[in-house]
Amino acid sequence: MKPIQVGLLGIGTVGSGTFKVLRRNQEEIRRRAGREIRISMVADLDTARARSIVGTQAEVVSDARAVIANPDIDIVIELIGGYGIARALVLEAIAAGKHVVTANKALLAVHGSEIFAAASAKGVIVAFEAAVAGGIPIIKALREGLTANRIEWVAGIINGTTNFILSEMRAKGLDFGVVLKQAQALGYAEADPTFDIEGVDAAHKATIMSAIAFGIPVQFDKAHVEGITALQAADIRYAEQLGYRIKLLGITKRRDDLKGAAGGIELRVHPTLVPTQRLIANVEGAMNAVVVHGDAVGTTLYYGKGAGSEPTASAVVADLVDITRLHTADPDHRVPHLAFQPGSMADTPILPIAQVVTAFYLRLVVADKAGVLARITGILAENDISIDAVLQRESAEGEKQTDLIILTHDTVEGRMNTALAQMQALPTVLAPIVRIRKEELS
Repeated sequence: MKPIQVGLLGIGTVGSGTFKVLRRNQEEIRRRAGREIRISMVADLDTARARSIVGTQAEVVSDARAVIANPDIDIVIELIGGYGIARALVLEAIAAGKHVVTANKALLAVHGSEIFAAASAKGVIVAFEAAVAGGIPIIKALREGLTANRIEWVAGIINGTTNFILSEMRAKGLDFGVVLKQAQALGYAEADPTFDIEGVDAAHKATIMSAIAFGIPVQFDKAHVEGITALQAADIRYAEQLGYRIKLLGITKRRDDLKGAAGGIELRVHPTLVPTQRLIANVEGAMNAVVVHGDAVGTTLYYGKGAGSEPTASAVVADLVDITRLHTADPDHRVPHLAFQPGSMADTPILPIAQVVTAFYLRLVVADKAGVLARITGILAENDISIDAVLQRESAEGEKQTDLIILTHDTVEGRMNTALAQMQALPTVLAPIVRIRKEELS
């Protein structure tokens, strides 16, 4: 049988890994796909570097559009990244009748609805397993393995850079800035780590998972995004004392009407207290993990390397195999891109953060005097916020202030915002209140 011909756009870290994995495991992949998969054309601006990787096994060009225009190319792999030229090239490949494989989570989170609609109209496949959690097959799990389930929620450590930083802060008691420099020196963080440490990268991935899990359009612009730059070592330490660890989580939940809040979909990324006995709380270093709760299967965990050349290449090649198997199938009977057809999307709204329901960790620096705790707990009670636990640091001799730690039960975020404003206005509250959300994930 004639090999499937693949054109590769961009042969950087993931692209070179994809080429090497395909070549190394060629026979195994051929058996699983039913025919040979061959990267026969590579486009990269650095043609000399590209030729040093592929040798004589593929044609190397500097113009990505030459790959798309080649009538012999069946599948185009887009590994350029970003929102700009990548979007244009993907849409051009679709228009030319090419299937597309991409690892570009930013592109899909922002322009996914447009891209998937174009692919559906043209009868081609856009596969993107590598766009979320690297080598962990979470897209396939959500789209196929858990298809019998009504997904209730998904929560994941989906950015290795931030997880490495938080792991080091907890293990060594260091502040964020110190550990960030270490992460950059070790290659875990980019010279400009903004997308990672501010939660944007995780929000791109959470947006994609939310669309698959709940059958809604990708809506990155409606995600609530917070990073880890404001986290302090003191809060990581207090969380540990209370039986929790702090992780940057991407969370998306189906929410029915409750506690005075409207129903809809929660889509948020932020630092989160997680009980230490949960498996995801013990995911350390640069590893990724995603927890999915379905009504039939219960809670499932997916763990592995979320980035890197060959882990991500593993997902790219898996997509190539899937497309190869489906290449001759009637377009109407292929696995849909998001587990549903573009015309069958749900119109369930993404909830604004003020309508999210969650529990909270609060740290207040307060004057060490009588009546302070009673006034603060009174404000919480007035706003119908129930307290789960209280921890007060014992003041040193002569010290006139102390740290007061409060864990709450679930409440509507808008209600908590009102209470925080009232507490912050008290003359006995001496510093900005630290607020971190808490999830039991059970």
